[in-house]
Amino acid sequence: MTKNFTKIAFTESVKKVQEKFGSRDAYSRFEEVEKFELTQNEKFFIAERDSFYLATVGENGFPYLQHRGGPKGFLKILDDSTIGFADFSGNKQFISVGNIISTKKATLFLMDYRSKTRLKIWAESSILELSENPELLEKLRPKDYKANVERMIIFRIVGYDWNCPQHITERYSLEELEMLGKKFEK
Repeated sequence: MTKNFTKIAFTESVKKVQEKFGSRDAYSRFEEVEKFELTQNEKFFIAERDSFYLATVGENGFPYLQHRGGPKGFLKILDDSTIGFADFSGNKQFISVGNIISTKKATLFLMDYRSKTRLKIWAESSILELSENPELLEKLRPKDYKANVERMIIFRIVGYDWNCPQHITERYSLEELEMLGKKFEK
C-alpha cells in the first residue's frame, strides 16, 4: 500500500524551507491527498519506459544514482504497489545492489523526454537471486533480449509523484526520430 509521497519527501527541514520561500501553504494541500495504488496512468507510463534512474543510499548516508536501461517495458508491474526488473550484468561495482541490501531504500526517476513527463517513485527494495523464484524470473526476463541476467530487483512502492515538465529538454529516441522521418517522407 503506497502513501502520499509528502510523508516521505517533506521532512521538517524541507517544510521550513518551503515556509521560508512561500510554497508551504500550497504544498500542505498535497499532504491531505492519499495515493494508495498505481493507477492505469502510472502503469502505462512505467510499461513504456526503456530506461530509468535508480537512486540508493549506502550505510555511510551518501546517495548513489545510476542509470538502468533495457528494452521498452523491462521494468515490470507485478501488482498495484510492486514493480521489478531483471538486473543485467554491468560494470561489476555492485554499488546499487550493496546499498539495497544494506538500507533497502530506493527512488526511481522515470523520464519521458519527448512528452516532458517524469514520475518519481519511492520504494522499499529487495534483491532476489535467480534461483529464489524461477516463475518471477520468467516474468521479469525480457523476451528476445540477449543480456545476461544476474539477479532480480523488486520495489515495493511506498509513494510516488508526477513532477512538473519545467526545464525538461525534449529528446527523442532513434525509434521516434525514424517514425517522424517517415511522416515527413509522405
